[in-house]
Amino acid sequence: MAERSTAAVDVADNSGDEPLTAQADQSTADGVANNRERDTDSDEAQGNSTSEESGKASPPELHSGHKLARRYRLEECVTRLDGFSSWRAVDEKLRRAVGVHLLPADHARARSVLAAARSSALLGDPRFVQVLDAVEDNDLVYVVHEWLPDATELTALLASGPLEVYDAYQMVSQISSAMAAAHREGLAHLRLSPNAVLRTSTGQWRIRGLAVNAALRGISSDTPQRTDTEAIGALLYATLTQRWPYESDAHGLAGLPKDIGLIPPDQVRAGVHRGLSELAMRALANDGATASRHESPCTTPEELVKAIGEMPRIRPPEPAYTAPPQYQRTAYQQGAYGRPAPHPGATPPVPTPPPPLQSRTGKALKWSVSALLIAALGLGSWQLADALMERGGKADDQNQTQTTDSNDKNNEQTKPAKPISVQEAQEYVASGGAQAPQDVANTYDGDASTFWRTKKYDDGPKLAPYKPGVGIVYDLGSPQDVSTASIGLRYTGDHTTVHLYAADSLSPSTGVDGMQEIASATTTGTSLTAKASKPVKTRYVLLWMTDVPNAPSDGYSGAGYKQAITDVTFTG
Repeated sequence: MAERSTAAVDVADNSGDEPLTAQADQSTADGVANNRERDTDSDEAQGNSTSEESGKASPPELHSGHKLARRYRLEECVTRLDGFSSWRAVDEKLRRAVGVHLLPADHARARSVLAAARSSALLGDPRFVQVLDAVEDNDLVYVVHEWLPDATELTALLASGPLEVYDAYQMVSQISSAMAAAHREGLAHLRLSPNAVLRTSTGQWRIRGLAVNAALRGISSDTPQRTDTEAIGALLYATLTQRWPYESDAHGLAGLPKDIGLIPPDQVRAGVHRGLSELAMRALANDGATASRHESPCTTPEELVKAIGEMPRIRPPEPAYTAPPQYQRTAYQQGAYGRPAPHPGATPPVPTPPPPLQSRTGKALKWSVSALLIAALGLGSWQLADALMERGGKADDQNQTQTTDSNDKNNEQTKPAKPISVQEAQEYVASGGAQAPQDVANTYDGDASTFWRTKKYDDGPKLAPYKPGVGIVYDLGSPQDVSTASIGLRYTGDHTTVHLYAADSLSPSTGVDGMQEIASATTTGTSLTAKASKPVKTRYVLLWMTDVPNAPSDGYSGAGYKQAITDVTFTG
């Protein structure tokens, strides 16, 4: 069987040398608090760096409390490896936690790290942990990136067992789509392991270290798309089986038994989803040695995205129904209120029923009541017959006497529109680069002076063929009946067209064509209302803009086809 590539996995090389984790317990943190990345590979196993190169520079002598650019205060060193170090730090200007990679300016890989960081920052895709700064300052080079305290590494998630089928499907869908977008911009990861994949508290999957992690370790590849695709296959294999698809153990996972080769996940563990099992094998196939049973191997993330789209969609599990507790009557309802508690072991007395009316007075009372009931029945029957005869005589006038009140009870019971609050939002990138992901929160902050804006385009109003559209996915916190969206716009002229779609997450697993459309609307002014013919129940709503007006230049961009959203309000 042909040899499988190990460029995308964290394993020791074939020389038998001991991995770095056997020498010291070191870790890197690209954004997860209390869940740091364990470095389980040596640079010799991963790529082209040598001990001579890494020996040209020593790690900077820094300590907790040191401040970079009078702004970034170093808090905790989480990795010190091969001439560079990684820190958890605080951005004192914006008062937020950040991560920092540091290495000497004369380090052999300093220039490549700066170039990789700046290229990654230009991508601006929210599915990746964002590079915030890349600086060369005298004798230091440092890269500042996001720190995500609410995210959990895939390594930690797999420590308790394989993922559920829907979670594994979401992971491979979102990671494949993100890497396909990165490769379209000429960027590769080359070190895509369970330590580099994070799941946020909202269920979104994000990737850290795009291009930068490989540059820090001097890793390169002649086939970057194949390397990243095989790495995604290894991630899917691990989520389905809780095993690493190679003979060597890595990332806290046991490898496959020796001398049996790469076997499909559904042969490693019972109950594995057949479609996902074959998808993992297609991504892991190397030179045809481990091709899937029926399909050809996937050699690029784009091919993997296409293969996922051809699979039957995996639905989220139905929420478990919990029966309400049985109704318990209170002591007051049971007639025991105010009674003294019985002594333990004592039998409560049985109340004696009242005696029947057997006396002379009781018999007279019964006859009187019976007579009254007979009289009442006779009177009621006479009145009913009289009413029926009268109605027969007035049948011809029925249409003239019947009236309709326009303000009837049905109108009075019409429910008023209920505003729906937005819990979180992020920009949706179907292709190409993002617009302004850092300004998404301005669209639901209640301040009409702040906004999220698109880039300027030379032709329009339709954005195609530059982009199929631009938009934002809003998280309403829980499934809601969405009927209307009121949208405030910054620019007038030509026309603006907006569509609303029901999405399945903040990072939808399907394109716009696979989503249910809620409503659409077009305007030439600065306000737009998109109203559905009937409410659609969904937690995530995609606001998708396909046409933008020709607007003059301002302090943000030159004249061209563009639009900005100031406020968005949903009602149900």
